[in-house]
Amino acid sequence: MAGTDRQRPLITGGPAVILVEPQLGENIGMVARAMANFGLSELRLVQPRDGWPNPKARAAASKADHVIDGTAVFDTLEAAIADLNFVFATTARARDGFKPVRGPQSAAQSLRARMESGQQCGVLFGRERWGLSNEEISLADEIVTYPVNPAFASLNIAQAVLLMSYEWMQSGLAPSSETPFSGPRVQPATKSDLQGFSDQLEEALQARGYFRPPAKKPKMVDGLRAVLSRPGFSKTEIQLLRGVIRSLDRFSRKSPRGSGPPDPVEDDEQSAPVAGGSEP
Repeated sequence: MAGTDRQRPLITGGPAVILVEPQLGENIGMVARAMANFGLSELRLVQPRDGWPNPKARAAASKADHVIDGTAVFDTLEAAIADLNFVFATTARARDGFKPVRGPQSAAQSLRARMESGQQCGVLFGRERWGLSNEEISLADEIVTYPVNPAFASLNIAQAVLLMSYEWMQSGLAPSSETPFSGPRVQPATKSDLQGFSDQLEEALQARGYFRPPAKKPKMVDGLRAVLSRPGFSKTEIQLLRGVIRSLDRFSRKSPRGSGPPDPVEDDEQSAPVAGGSEP
């Protein structure tokens, strides 16, 4: 292929690129080619419509075989991002919510700083026709949007990945002046940790009749997820918060700790111990 030099070392790594329900194999292949152009190599697919592996994707990848061969497929978006600490969601539309919004250059610099500090990161890209849903965006930490013509803002999926990949490579050409992650190292929480806490909190709120009226529950849950994704919790902080929720589930104002048998609750092997000591 013109412009390819196999004698030079292949640049790989970078944040994971996650495609949610991509349709055409050709589009996936062009995404892989764009990633390889700018040194990205980890591609994840959530429920690709035409299955995987896909020979049309390999053909369209134009020798980006290392990306195609390493592609991972997941049944859900939650599973696809479970091991990541920080995720950007790309969207061209204005969204209601609590998430910070960045341009691609700022987002790439943030990703590089986070990854250099030891975090695992990813970027979500939506369906060819209508992008990401609000619920899917609620699982991300921040939003990336591109400065495009407002009267003609639609990008195809390969173009969107290409722009973000280009900014990723650009961010590594010169030292960043931003040092937002210096200081003591802590183990950042993964999306799986955060999802576990979110599920536990939702169950506790459901039991207390928080979601009223019931028809508004999905939007209220999306709002909670958006708020919880903002701080960038560590694993220790998530464990502490889960212990707080578990303690609230086990004890009540009418039956405080030490006053008698606690309220019965179901055991959860994934839950953290009650904060403040061992459980009775």
